[in-house]
Amino acid sequence: MKDVEDLGPAPATTNRGRANAAALNSGPCSTCSSCPSPSANCTSSPSMSAQQLGTATNPDRSGAAAGRPNPSSSSNLYDPMGLLPLYDVVIVGAGVIGCSIARELSRYRLKVIVIEKGEDVASGASKANSGIVHGGYDELHGTLKSKVAHKGNQMFHRLNEELNFGFRVTGSLVLAFEPSEVPELERLLENGRKKRFTSGVKDLRIIGRDEILAKEPHINPEVFAALFCPHTGITSPYEYTIALAENAILNGVEFRLQHEVTDIQRIGNRGGHLGYLVSAGSDEKIMTRYVVNAAGLFADKVASMVGAANFYIAPRKGEYIILDKSQGLMASHVLFPVPSPTRGKGILVSQTFHGNLLLGPTSREMSEAHRTNIEVLEEIVAVARHSVPDFDVKKAITSYAGLRAKSDRKDFIIEESEKAPGFVNVAGIDSPGLTSSPAVAQMTVDVLRKAGLKTEGKSWFSPYRRPIIIKKTEGYKGVIDHPTDASLNIICRCERVSEAEIVDAIHRPLGAHSIDAVKKRTRAGMGWCQGGFCEPRVVALISRETKIPIDQVPRRGVGSSLLPHKRITEEDRQLLEELSWHRRGDGAKKAASKL
Repeated sequence: MKDVEDLGPAPATTNRGRANAAALNSGPCSTCSSCPSPSANCTSSPSMSAQQLGTATNPDRSGAAAGRPNPSSSSNLYDPMGLLPLYDVVIVGAGVIGCSIARELSRYRLKVIVIEKGEDVASGASKANSGIVHGGYDELHGTLKSKVAHKGNQMFHRLNEELNFGFRVTGSLVLAFEPSEVPELERLLENGRKKRFTSGVKDLRIIGRDEILAKEPHINPEVFAALFCPHTGITSPYEYTIALAENAILNGVEFRLQHEVTDIQRIGNRGGHLGYLVSAGSDEKIMTRYVVNAAGLFADKVASMVGAANFYIAPRKGEYIILDKSQGLMASHVLFPVPSPTRGKGILVSQTFHGNLLLGPTSREMSEAHRTNIEVLEEIVAVARHSVPDFDVKKAITSYAGLRAKSDRKDFIIEESEKAPGFVNVAGIDSPGLTSSPAVAQMTVDVLRKAGLKTEGKSWFSPYRRPIIIKKTEGYKGVIDHPTDASLNIICRCERVSEAEIVDAIHRPLGAHSIDAVKKRTRAGMGWCQGGFCEPRVVALISRETKIPIDQVPRRGVGSSLLPHKRITEEDRQLLEELSWHRRGDGAKKAASKL
């Protein structure tokens, strides 16, 4: 942990380092040591007060909305040379948690910035997860997870009405295939009904085979019983994260993408702690009163920069297979197996928000890296078939993997560090982190208030954000290469994405300037051909709208496919078909030889 001492005058500090602004108006100038003025009004140097300092933003990718007031309460934290941007709160990490916190803080008269090392928001676990908004019944009573999961679930309907990212309630079934599994259903039922919330999770019940098959005719008919939760839902996790970020920007929050935090130093003087100096990217330094560490997999590394790492992150890997929309009707609810202490909620079968069929995830320690892709694929398909036997695995369109930031505490961490005043760790947010995110954001703001942050509401806050994806009705007349109307000019034929939607995404506050960024916002490239048809067309639009040369437009990332080819081929589908009906015997060996 590093301290920067004697930066600015020495005001009195109270309540975890909140400076007494009145102290800035007494004593000789500490900037030039000669003039009688307080440092903020030094007549011998060009320094400015905190309210006057600029922010060196990239207008296309970073800055707050033009014309919006962005008042700061950071006037008591002070750069004597007038060179560094001053903020009330720096948020490290632009995943779903960081963006949720940013949006929550954007309600107040604060100067907030989000720093993210990736080229876009939702670049890590917030991109590669199942998109399930869990019912809140299965988190162990008394844990922090149990306090925020159900509350978060209840907030999604209104969030979607405001932000238009896409959410619908489907309900879920935890499937038991043996009488011996029923006690686990009963445990989950009792856990969900406990009064840890204002009221327990409502309408939970255990149902029998006949009702299960009436709800889900494609389920394995050997099913014995199930726990039914009507409140589980599905969303698109990256679209949700993008919506949070865009709304935060429109309400004054700034973002720095492709800026990895490399160092955090405490700022103090003889009066005590004042704030932090955050170094990010190649040369940017930012002064702030408070830091929120929402760095996901790297949260322990960021915390260690200020001596606040009283936990460590032990990532768990999860892998998925996505089938095309013809298979989506195989499951109208989210279908879970009975959970396991080692495998968590297990390999589920569910529709995605946009109607594909999702199989997965696995849940395994990084120490299991010796397992081959063949073994992982075989496990996903076999376990999913136990729940829903008849899906057509040859309709697979992609596979991917993601890492979850599980902490050694085995619970969420939302707390101010005892060793670093004003430094708040929001870490270990694994499943159900997506579900819990809006409640986690509110709890984080409460922690900041207790640490001394003053939150005065702003009159011009707007909770609303218009959608990017426009729903196409049966009467939609879009065609490929429409000559005059961008809203009817189809760029992605698989997902029916128009030129107008892609251009809109390119010019949104964060600016979709890469193939992957456009894909996450519009779904161009997420259909059967996985961008084989539309990618060059998308590249041409990005180049046209941004003036980036075509050969310099960022293409698709490396990805995390479990299959031999980046874009799934018929050979890959045949491999899945062979794995589908074999269990580590000659069939698996034959399939393995093709990798």
